[in-house]
Amino acid sequence: MSTSVLLATAFALALCLTLTLALRRAWSIPKWADPAVALVRALLQLAILASVLSLAITNVAYVFLALLVMLGFGIWTSSRRLGGDARTVVLVAISMSTAVAVSVLTVFLTGALSFTGQNLLAFGGIITGNAMSVVTLSGRRLSQDVAQHWGEIEGWLGLGATNRRAVRDIASKAMSEALIPNVDQTRVTGIVTMPGAFVGAVFAGASPLEAGRFQLLVLAGIMATGTIAAALIMWGSDPVAAGRPGRADNIKEAHVG
Repeated sequence: MSTSVLLATAFALALCLTLTLALRRAWSIPKWADPAVALVRALLQLAILASVLSLAITNVAYVFLALLVMLGFGIWTSSRRLGGDARTVVLVAISMSTAVAVSVLTVFLTGALSFTGQNLLAFGGIITGNAMSVVTLSGRRLSQDVAQHWGEIEGWLGLGATNRRAVRDIASKAMSEALIPNVDQTRVTGIVTMPGAFVGAVFAGASPLEAGRFQLLVLAGIMATGTIAAALIMWGSDPVAAGRPGRADNIKEAHVG
């Protein structure tokens, strides 16, 4: 890679970041400088990942290890967003691990994807990242909605309903909201968005037809993984406890579990 390309890349990154920070600062968004930290972290993490994968991509065992590291960081990130207590960490770990495992096993055991390090890393990495996002969104939305509708929940409890029944409708709505981005992404693929997996496969030398097949598997895997993860979060959490009065103003305390 030439020096001119690197300089152009750095300049483009700086412009995008400056615009992002300026608008966040102008609108007084809390932690307005977070994107700068996130971008620096992404740079370092991608550099490390590229170095590791250049050695490990041909060894499935190393790819599994890389995916486990990704999953671990995803669990840690979502757990922090949802409170960070031990119960939350366990619930998030079970939800994400199960969801990712089901989707990965489905596409490889059916023979839809050949079991290679490249396919495992591409498919597993994408759905792991999406599972993390869905877990965070569903958990936070559940906590917020339970707090906002606490009077309705108390009414159900007063009629003798179980905790799970008292929040079933709220949990269903929270789960639906968390899954909207995945469904919309699938709906507009090829029209509004040019999916990364498709473009990457074409650049790697695959035919457009084969790249499209891979992208469809990725989209189906994303939706399946997200739905499973969100369902497990809803099933395993204690939203009534999470929404008790006095805790609604602090999302860090309104944890799942």
